[in-house]
Amino acid sequence: MKLQIIEVLKRIELEYDVKILFACDAGSRALGFADHGSDYDIRFIYVHKLDWYLSIDQKKDVIEVPKQDALSIEINPLLDMSGWELTKTLRLFRKSNPSLIEWLQSKVVYLQQFSTIEKMKAMTGSIFSKKSFIIHHINIARRNFDVGTGKQEGNIKLYLYILRSILSGHWIVKYGSVPPVEFDELIQILSPERVKEAALKLLSAKQAGERLQNEVDFTIIDDFIIKEIDFLESFAKQLTKNLSDSTETLNQIFRETLEEVWI
Repeated sequence: MKLQIIEVLKRIELEYDVKILFACDAGSRALGFADHGSDYDIRFIYVHKLDWYLSIDQKKDVIEVPKQDALSIEINPLLDMSGWELTKTLRLFRKSNPSLIEWLQSKVVYLQQFSTIEKMKAMTGSIFSKKSFIIHHINIARRNFDVGTGKQEGNIKLYLYILRSILSGHWIVKYGSVPPVEFDELIQILSPERVKEAALKLLSAKQAGERLQNEVDFTIIDDFIIKEIDFLESFAKQLTKNLSDSTETLNQIFRETLEEVWI
């Protein structure tokens, strides 16, 4: 599949007249949840030629293949590829966009060229907002878990995403740094032990593509989720975003990228 992904990325460059600076997996394969039938959720960052930016009209700044944008080659149905144009990317980076920062932390990288991404990674520590990250993951957890109705037995993937968001928040509480992408690393800080044991059973079942019957006490997990979401919300309220103004540095990265890639 890697060769197909690279082929599609190169075809996007050719047919949309762009250069792709970075492409990674940002879905279940990056998180460590994948089974044999999991999609490939590829996310990429690209830059246009100089003339594209010299316009008074705002233009489309996202490429989504195959959902919204077409290519002349056939695409594997497991592929979901979405990319952000560079200035859009840098504006979101300035706001400490959690999804983008997690892309940059992904260990499943399919393409990285030119110096832009390394410059962004070097800035991540100063860009990172604990408040933005925790609120982002609280919203994911709440969206995937209805506290009022509770139990959603059998949806292993849903529970793993909820637990990952809670553990990402706790990583920030404990270490004050960008949490790792991989669930295997995050689960090391999970307690109490009975919740950790249940989470490991969910992970094992998901990776094997199996369904769980009565092997996991979902009540234990549900109670843990409700309590931890409340805790993280209280913690986040005490934080401030405290983002420094990185605009000029990011402007310089943009200009340097145009020169490096196209001139």
